[in-house]
Parts: sequence; structure tokens; C-alpha cells
Amino acid sequence: MAERKGTAKVDFLKKIEKEIQCKWDDERVFEFNVSDLGSQRSKGKYFVSFPYPYMNGRLHLGHTFSLSKCEFAVGYQRLKGKNCLFPFGLHCTGMPIKACADKLKREMELYGCPPEFPDEEEEEEEASVKKEEEVVIKDKAKGKKSKAAAKTGSSKYQWGIMKSLGLSDEEVVHFSEAQHWLDYFPPLAIQDLKSMGLKVDWRRSFITTDINPYYDSFVRWQYLKLKERNKIKFGKRYTIYSPKDGQPCMDHDRQTGEGVGPQEYTLIKMKVLEPYPVKLSGLKGKNIFLVAATLRPETMFGQTNCWVRPDMKYIGFETVNGDIFICTQRAARNMSYQGFTKDNGVVPVVKELMGEEFLGAALSAPLTSYKVIYALPMLTIKEDKGTGVVTSVPSDAPDDIAALRDLKKKQALRGKYGIKDEMVLPFEPVPIIEIPGYGSLSAPLVCDELKIQSQNDREKLTEAKERVYLKGFYEGIMLVDGFKGRKVQDVKKVIQKMMVDNGEAMVYMEPEKQVISRSADECVVALCDQWYLDYGEVNWKKQASECLTNLETYCEETRRNFEATLAWLQEHACSRTYGLGSRLPWDEHWLIESLSDSTIYMAYYTVAHLLQGGDLRGQGESQLGIRPHQMSKEVWDYIFFSKAPFPKTDIPKEKLDKLKDEFEFWYPVDLRASGKDLVPNHLSYYLYNHVAMWPDERDKWPVAVRANGHLLLNSEKMSKSTGNFLTLNQAVDKFSADGMRLALADAGDTVEDANFVEAMADAGILRLYTWVEWVKEMLANKDSLRNGPANTFNDRVFASEMNAGILKTDQNYEKLMFKEALKTGFFEFQAAKDKYRELAIEGMHKDLVFQFIEVQTLLLAPICPHLCEHIWSLLGKPDSIMKASWPVAGPVDDILIRSSQYLMEAAHDLRLRLKNYMTPAKGKKGSKEAPQKPSHCTIYVAKNYPPWQHNTLSVLRKHYQVNGGQLPDNKVIAMELNTLPELKKYMKKAMPFVAMIKENLEKKGPQVLDLELEFDERAVLMENIVYLTNSLELDHIEVKFASEAEDKIKEDCCPGKPFSTFRMEPSVSVFLVNPQPSNGHFSTKIEVRQGDSRDAIIRRLMKMDRGIKDHSKVKLMRFDDPVLGPRRVPVLGKEDAEKTLILEQAVFNVDLAEKRIYITENGLTKDIDLQKALAQHQSDFKRFGCRCLSATEEVLLPEMQSPLILSLTAPEDGAFFLDGPRCLWYIVQSMSRMQPCKTLWGVPVFPVATRFHLSIKSWRQRKAQNTRNPL
Repeated sequence: MAERKGTAKVDFLKKIEKEIQCKWDDERVFEFNVSDLGSQRSKGKYFVSFPYPYMNGRLHLGHTFSLSKCEFAVGYQRLKGKNCLFPFGLHCTGMPIKACADKLKREMELYGCPPEFPDEEEEEEEASVKKEEEVVIKDKAKGKKSKAAAKTGSSKYQWGIMKSLGLSDEEVVHFSEAQHWLDYFPPLAIQDLKSMGLKVDWRRSFITTDINPYYDSFVRWQYLKLKERNKIKFGKRYTIYSPKDGQPCMDHDRQTGEGVGPQEYTLIKMKVLEPYPVKLSGLKGKNIFLVAATLRPETMFGQTNCWVRPDMKYIGFETVNGDIFICTQRAARNMSYQGFTKDNGVVPVVKELMGEEFLGAALSAPLTSYKVIYALPMLTIKEDKGTGVVTSVPSDAPDDIAALRDLKKKQALRGKYGIKDEMVLPFEPVPIIEIPGYGSLSAPLVCDELKIQSQNDREKLTEAKERVYLKGFYEGIMLVDGFKGRKVQDVKKVIQKMMVDNGEAMVYMEPEKQVISRSADECVVALCDQWYLDYGEVNWKKQASECLTNLETYCEETRRNFEATLAWLQEHACSRTYGLGSRLPWDEHWLIESLSDSTIYMAYYTVAHLLQGGDLRGQGESQLGIRPHQMSKEVWDYIFFSKAPFPKTDIPKEKLDKLKDEFEFWYPVDLRASGKDLVPNHLSYYLYNHVAMWPDERDKWPVAVRANGHLLLNSEKMSKSTGNFLTLNQAVDKFSADGMRLALADAGDTVEDANFVEAMADAGILRLYTWVEWVKEMLANKDSLRNGPANTFNDRVFASEMNAGILKTDQNYEKLMFKEALKTGFFEFQAAKDKYRELAIEGMHKDLVFQFIEVQTLLLAPICPHLCEHIWSLLGKPDSIMKASWPVAGPVDDILIRSSQYLMEAAHDLRLRLKNYMTPAKGKKGSKEAPQKPSHCTIYVAKNYPPWQHNTLSVLRKHYQVNGGQLPDNKVIAMELNTLPELKKYMKKAMPFVAMIKENLEKKGPQVLDLELEFDERAVLMENIVYLTNSLELDHIEVKFASEAEDKIKEDCCPGKPFSTFRMEPSVSVFLVNPQPSNGHFSTKIEVRQGDSRDAIIRRLMKMDRGIKDHSKVKLMRFDDPVLGPRRVPVLGKEDAEKTLILEQAVFNVDLAEKRIYITENGLTKDIDLQKALAQHQSDFKRFGCRCLSATEEVLLPEMQSPLILSLTAPEDGAFFLDGPRCLWYIVQSMSRMQPCKTLWGVPVFPVATRFHLSIKSWRQRKAQNTRNPL
């Protein structure tokens, strides 16, 4: 990004924000107590929540983007009159904080305090990490656990991670105790969130884990209820396990691999067909399978072969059902702990063999369209990942197509490994997935683009995988029967389940990366006994589906993701033995894990402020005097279940009723906003647990879930390592709260990835600053704005556009489409104001201007509340904008708005035509001279379409009506138009016309098919003729009907598409002189053209003299005595004496041949060209030593009691005088006093009452000698 030039504007916004936040805190505007609402209860409520963020670091812009959806929604719903609640908790449950603290302890034990780490090991670690990098699809069911784990595993040393947060060595030491994390990061999170102006009731905030006794009691109650209702079971679950230690290996038990969890694969069973390879012939009669571990079961439709590494060791082992699986020893060891073998942990090896010994084996593979495929050699298969057997899908995997092409091209390679031609040559990639930008064969395409020559081009192949692998999974569309048209990510689990149910595949787990226990044992993934939530139970799944049916998801893709999750979701382990959190109340050996204590805590928000005493840890004095030990299971039942009886307790009933009332008023949650990655885990568990806790109270089930995409920063993934990263507090400091919020709203609305653009944030700062400055300007100059009826064309358009903007923005906020709300409620709203300001030649109307300011402030308030609160106070509003109401929209005249859009399009078209007119035509010898700028324009408008267009439109209208609002393919239209005799000679024009109509149909709607315009085109242009004339800098524009034009114009002119011609009218130069004293307007020369009106002259004057703002205050006058009038010094106070007002209806006529000028008024023509009169006086002028100058030399009389402009040097022997026949006087009324200046129009200017002496002695002598002053 370019370096910023200054911070004055952002500092201005930040100053306002601090003031406003203090005001909100003082007024407690975001705090609601149900008992205090009284009659306000009837207004309804709106309860939003955001998944509480994990407290092992500062909040970043990604968090902020997701929670901004809640924030903007609350701001809008407040304006709609609802009581709004936005509470915010902070999550500390789980392993990462504890693991990080323990890691710091180990680092201090090993390397001292502060630690001195060996550089060599660090380099080796970095090399190892780089070597192991792979393109992997994250297991979404892990959700926040994987995120948190990833945060701890991003660096080799935890000490370095903490230092990167800006902590000193002395401060880092304290983080070796897990409790310190709970003290340090939550207050910073609240501080950062407050700095962005979050509308949160902070009294209800809390941190999780058993350190908060009230929350701990609440979670324990939840799990007792779930166990009572048989939702929790005990059984085998996948976990990282140390065979040597004979127990699960938690993070604190690991030498390497902290944060690593189980990775799920689909184990594809490829049956070996007879005749078996020689090495396997002794196993005849057994079902032998090559088993390949894949992350992409949905691609199995495209298998063309499988890969084995010739020099790798494999084993065949017997499974629990007697089948033989061939894979690596390492993979078999994992499988033996997952129920694949008869005895847990025992691998019954029946055959050891090298990969080359079963190359060429014929296989039957599931889902592929090839009946038989073959085992072929690949030299790059790793031993430490998967099973050593790899499926081959060359349509979508760059490695596979590169290796397959190698075998096809290289006969010697095939011969080396005994591969016959028929095993390779007939097999071509099978199109199974359509990827935007890459088509249905993405891998061959990207390999060709990168010019990959073989499977040894590792760097290029890595780049190829990065381009297509994740894009294919997240954006790809299936092409195969049964799944055609569905997104790849939506069908992965469905296809996996189908294959497993059919016995074609199995679920297989292994560690994401190598994990070594403290006993130096390589860990496996094992099925271990655990408590788990049985999400696969039929009735529970059915009820969750019913909840989903009534859930508002705002996006069909989100709904499909929920449906896909509910289809495959089975069990979820809810217990851990390591980390922080609440313990299972019936088995305190186990902790409740982080995704399982965060499903119904929204209910706890409703009562937290009455229990915790304003303390995050729940250690304050309860407002109701209730102690944690009093919150028994029966007490919680009474609060949260409407039919629960009053419990046996020493808590007074009125206190429990107060808690119950809070819950009953606020619940259910009206909106939960989150990233889309939480749909397959947290958000699905959220639905499951609500229907489990309130199975018979559907009015407590979630109302809406809004999922958003990930946030990019300047179109790139946010990453600390690359520096493309912003924390929340950094963003607020850099862009101000409202500047950041504006850019967040503009970043994106859908589940696709959004983009926070720093340039947009900077531009937003400028927009906001400019907006508030304009408001101040309007307030300062409100008395100069127009009053009276607001009934001009542009007044009515502006009012309608404001009303339309209110309605559109209302709809966008209601749908949680905040980017669109910003567009309609700010960008387009401001554009409507700017257009009004430009078009309102007569001046903006005061009432409309201040209506606009008020409405704009309200529309923008949910997104930029600080600035809007500031403007609200500038308007003199007594209450906070947080107590204001959404603006009421008046009537919207859509036809009037469309007529205004037509005007702007017509003006744009006129400018283009004028530009083309002024562009020199290119001749044979190069460009010709540019034509003279025209003075006049004629606009032709058509009442009807030309016959050929009329007939074409009729055909389109017919198809549009018959096809339910759709037009057919162009071929169909062209065929029908060809059958119409009257269109035969116009077919070259007809189809481009059809294309134009189709394009306009998408933009403007079905009215483009109307045969006549819905408004009077000529009237619209005439009402805005002054604007058009000024904007094109012409002297005159006339509007005529095309029927008055020549045939060529008639052909090119149609309704809504005016045609224009330009020309230069003859003119004469005329001086306008202002005799009014103490005034800043002097004299000027303008052109008077044939047919000019009085108003045309005034408008032309206003173009030259920008100081004249109101044309109604300008008078044009002419001298009663055309000869001597201009030569007399005006009398102070009688400046308009001996002058006649030129009437509004006056028309100027120019006769160049006769060199005469006429004014026609009320049917009378007045000759004001006084050449003959001047001739009679020439002899007098000469007698007195005066010289009559030519028109180009005319200057002002040198000595006057009025402003003086000197444009020539006086001659030594004479005086100048004004050429009377070319002079008109103008008086500008009520203008400000003249301010002295140095030049005007490039010539010297002298102030009022300056006595100007020409440097000629003879003039004074002659003047003294003569009794008569000739001037």
C-alpha cells in the first residue's frame, strides 16, 4: 500500500469516537434489565450472539469481521424500535492455553530463563516443517480445536511466540502458569472491542472454565440433563495413543507434535483380481485388497489406476473378517488399534513384499467407470503418510496426470517395471468435477499451463496442486450421475458414507503429523473409551433436522452445509483428560472439551449479570445475593424450563422469578453469526443441544444463523508470517473505529471469502470526513438555502430517491446484507445528493437538504455509529441516536426516478456526442484541424420506435410474456425476425438492437420492452434545459421531435435514445458594465447570438462571473440614450437612472450583413445598433482630442466612482471612451461588498473610489480650456 500522507482526518474521527464512547458509557445505552422495561416490553426484542473467541491472543480482523454481523444487526434492530441484547463471553476451555503454559515450563527447564535456544536445531526444524508442507483440506468437524491448536503450533518455541506479541522476557515467565492467560488476555479483548464501539452489555460477560463458579455450575447442569435424556454415552473414540505407554498421549505427554490431532481418511479397497501376482499366488482363495488412504473420496469416480512405489516395503495382513490388506507396516500398526484386526494392537502379517513385486496387478476399484485398472509405479510416494498405496485421479490431481503421462510417453520406463502397454495407454482422464476457471479436466490444464514435463518437476507440481486442489474442493461442481450439480464439499461425507455402507471403503485415522511421546514412542490413532455425545441417534438427528427446517440461514449454501453435516454426523467425544474447563459431574476424571461446553451458553447470558456481580470470573457480589453453591440442578431447571416446579431452595422465589423472567423475555437467540467453518461442528452442535435441552419448547430453538466467509486482507490470506495481518486494535488505530467498520461492511456479504481492502478503509475515512464537513457547511449556510414549495422536477426526484433509498436499505439490513445496505444507504444515497446539488440550478431546497442529512445519518448509524451520533448532536437532537427510530419512507415515484435516470444518461450521451463532434476528422494527410466549439445544440426525441424496431420489440414482448419473464436464445429470435418481410433489409441492425434490449432488460427490468416511454421525454429535457446547457457549456439547446428531422435522424432516434446535432450560431461581442458602487462585479465581454433570450445572456454571464450564484438577482438594462448614456458618470444612488429594464421575454436578433442588433419585446423591435448616431458625433469627438478606438481596444472610462478595470495603456495625447453601441449595463442586486484584489480575468483591478490619473498633461489642459465635456 502507498504510504499515507497524513492522519488529520483519521485523528478527527478517533477523537469523536472516544467522546461518543464515553457518552454511551455514562448513559449505559446498551444495558437492559427486563424488570425495568415496563411498557417497552411490547416493542419486542432482538437477541444476538457470537461464538466467544479463544483467549490465547489478541483479537484479529477475522474475528472482527464475523462479529460485525451481530453488531450491524443490533444497530439496525435498535432503530426499528426493538429492545436489543448483545452479550459477549470469552472462551478459555480446552487444551491450547494449558499446552502453551506447559510448553513454556519445559523450555525454561531445558534452555534456562530466559531460554537460549540452539540455532542449529531451529534451522533443522524449519527445514523439516517445510519438507512436510502439503495441501490439505482441514477436517471441519474439529472446528475451533484445530484453530486453537494451529495457533500453538505455528512456531518451534512458545517463548518466541509470546515475544512476538510484544511481551518482555520478564512478562513471558508469568505465562508458564495457565491462570495468568485468563488474567491477561480477556481484559485486552474487552478493551479492543470497546474501542470499536461494540453495542455490548458488558455486565453479562464472563470467562469459561471452572474458575467461574456460576458458569461451571451451569455447564454441569447442562451435562446432567443431557445424560438424564440419554444423549451422552461411553465408548470407543479416536485419540492420539502411545502403544508403549499404553494410554492416550495428551499434549503435555508429547516430546514432539503438540497440537496434532487425528486425521480422518477414507480407506479405498481395491480388490486384486486373478491371476494374482506371483508373490501373492500363495494367498489364492483369499480376498486381497490394496488399500489407499484418501482425503477426497468424491474423486474416486475418476480413478484410472493406482500407484505403488517399487522400492518400498509393504506387508499383507489379515483383517478381522479374514480379508488381506496390503499397505505399509506403519499404516497397519495404526489400523490394528482401530478395530481392523482381531487382537487390538496386533498386526497378523501374512506376507512381506516390495512394491515392484505386485506392479501390474489387475484391480477392481469402486466408483470408477473402468472395470479393471492396474497397479503402476510412482517414485514419489512417502512412507510416513497414508498407506503407501495411492489412488490415481489424473483429471484432478496434477501428480497423477504427470506420472501417467510419464508412463505413456516413456516405453523404457514401462519396460523397466514390466508394465504392458494395455495397462496404461487406453486410460484417459475422466471428467468428474467442473472447477471455475479450470473446466472439467483441471489437472491436465494446469500442468500444460505450467509446462510440467514429468513427475520430477516437484516445484511446479506443488504450485499446480495449490492452484486446483482447494479450489476444486470448495468451488468445484460434481458432474457424475447421482451428484450432478452439487458442490464437491457438500457431497464428500455423503459419498464416503455410501462407500462405507457398500463395503467398498472404511474410515481410517492416523496422526496429522508425527507425534513422539516422552517415552520416545511413535504414537498412533487408537479407539479409546471416552464419553461422547450420540449425535447419530435417530430421534435426536430428526429433531435437529426439524430445527433446521425452521431456521433462517440467509443463504441456501449454508442450509445445504447444515443438511450435509446432519447427514453424516454421528458421535462427538465430549470429554478430555487434559486442559482447562468444567468437569463431568458424574465422572470428574474427565473434562468437558471446548466444543461441548459452548452450545447453550447463550441461555447463561440472560442471567449472568444478576449472578456474577460484574466480574468476569464470577467472583463479585451477586446483585441478587445468590451464591454459586445455591445454584443446584433444580434451581437451573426452574430458571430455564417453563414447566419446572419451584425447587427446594433457600433462594427467595422473587429472586429466581427475576432470573426466569430475564430468560423468558430474551430467549430464543434471534441471530447467531459465525464463520462458515463452524457449520460442520459448533453450529450443528448448537442446534442439537438446543433441541435436546428444550425438546418440547420449540419457541426456545434458534431462530437464525448467519454464516460468513473467511476474511482476506488486501485480496490475500491473512498471515503473521508474511506480515499481511491486522489485529483489531491495530485496525482501529490505523483507520479509526468507523473507518474500519465501513470497510468491514464493504468487505462482503456471502459465504464466499470477503476482502478487507485498506485502500477502501482510507477512502472511507475521506468519505466520512467529507460528509461531516458538508453537514457543518449546510448548518452554517442554512439561511441561504431555497425555501418555499419543494416542487421542481429535481426536488421531486430527490425526495423520491431518498424514499426509495430508505426502503432498499431497510430490506438489505433485514436480510443482513450489509455490503448492499452500505451501497444503497450511503454510496448511492450520497450520489443522489450530489446529483441533486448538480442539477438544482435554482439552488437546493432547505427542507430537502436537512431531511437528507437526518435520513442519511440514520441509515448509516448501524455501521458508523460514532460519526452518526456526532452529526445527530450537530443537528441539535436532544437524545442519543441510539434512541432514534428508523426513518419513515414517503411515496416513491418510480417513473419519476426512471425519468431522472434517463436525464443523466441523455446528458452523458450528449457529452460523448459533443466530444466526437470536437474530435478532428482524420484525412488522408493526417488529422484535420479541430472544429470550432459549437454554441447551439438541437436534441431530437422520438415518440415512437421506427417501424423495424417496433416490430422487433413486439416479437421480444411476446416471447417474454409466453416464457414467464425470460427471452429465448438469439437463434430463436433471429429465425422469427427473418420471417417478417418488413425486417428483411434491417436484419443487420435488428440483432444488435436485440442484444441492446437484452442488456437493458437485465439492468432496468421489463419496461424496456414497452413500445412507448412511460414519461414525457421532451418535458424532462425541457425542465432541465438550463442544466444541460450549462454542463455542455453551450449557449442554447432546443428540443424537437424526431418527426421534424431528416430521415437519417429518424432512423437513429428512438424512445429513450435521443439524437443530437451541434452548430455554431453567429454572434457579436457586447460589454456588460456594472455601475453599482461597493460591489465585487465589474465588467465583462460576452457573445450575443441570434435568438438569445434575456435569461440566456444572464446564464452566459454567470458562467464567466462565478461570483454570481442566483440568476434571479441579476437585472439587464439598456441605456435610454444609446450615445451619451454610456459616457456619463453614474450618479451615486441613481445607478439605474436613464436606463430601461430588458424584459424576461426579450429576444436578441443579430444582423451580421447590416451589422445591426435588435431587441424584440412584447412584439416590438428596438434597434440598438447606433452606428449612424455615432457617426454624427465623430466630428465632436475629434474636436476635443478624443480618439474612437476599435472594438478590440475598448476600455472602461478612467475616472469613475465605481470599480475600474484597465485593459490598455493610455495614449499620450488622448483619452479612451466606451464604444456605446456595444454596451449594456447590468446591476447585480444585494451582492456583497467588493474585496480589493490584484487581477480579474487577467487584467489589473482597482478598488472603489480610486482616482485614476492618465499620464497625459494635455488631457487636463484641454479639459480646462473647454466648457463642454465630450464624455
